[in-house]
Amino acid sequence: MKRDQVFEFYRRLADNDPAPETELEYVNPYTLLVAVALSAQATDVGVNKATRALFAAADTPQAMLQLGEETLRDHIKTIGLFNTKAKNVIAAARLLVDDHGGVVPADRNALESLPGVGRKTANVVLNVAFGQPTIAVDTHIFRVANRTGLAPGKDPLAVELKLEKVTPDLFRSHAHHWLILHGRYTCKARKPECWRCVVADLCRYTPKTPAPQPRAKSSAA
Repeated sequence: MKRDQVFEFYRRLADNDPAPETELEYVNPYTLLVAVALSAQATDVGVNKATRALFAAADTPQAMLQLGEETLRDHIKTIGLFNTKAKNVIAAARLLVDDHGGVVPADRNALESLPGVGRKTANVVLNVAFGQPTIAVDTHIFRVANRTGLAPGKDPLAVELKLEKVTPDLFRSHAHHWLILHGRYTCKARKPECWRCVVADLCRYTPKTPAPQPRAKSSAA
């Protein structure tokens, strides 16, 4: 995709949704960190249902340690891989208390040193909690970047680096959310809704998915 097309791509997404936000519910950087870590291989809706009561009971690393792993498991047992995630959340809380004074660091390396926190999770926290222009590549963004031709890459890191290179500074802060929401609700995995896509003419995906036809009314026998 050419530079002017990339700019137009983002401009249209921005016009369509000027102030996009994460769909994960959180109250502070720590609860955001936990929510993003829990969202791996799970839906935001499912995570939100589980974390409302959890974050009411524990919204700091210290409180999470007091809550304990067993009670934490009970809160998140509806989320996939909850046993492993519970262990990681508790271990991460311990490191945050011991090494960072109970404060979530605004540093990629420090974040990625926490159990259960990979590059994608770190990028989300840096972007949403600290306003850094990072782009976290999940399955939605990976699909959109490759399918549209915006930033093709063989793996998430390659796509991330390409997106950082081609995304105009004007759009960097919200690029992550525009792309993930576009992939979640319009450029869907199985059947992209091209007929209502604001960037369809800029996208290299073919054939474009036509609008569904209304069902014919059956005549009475």
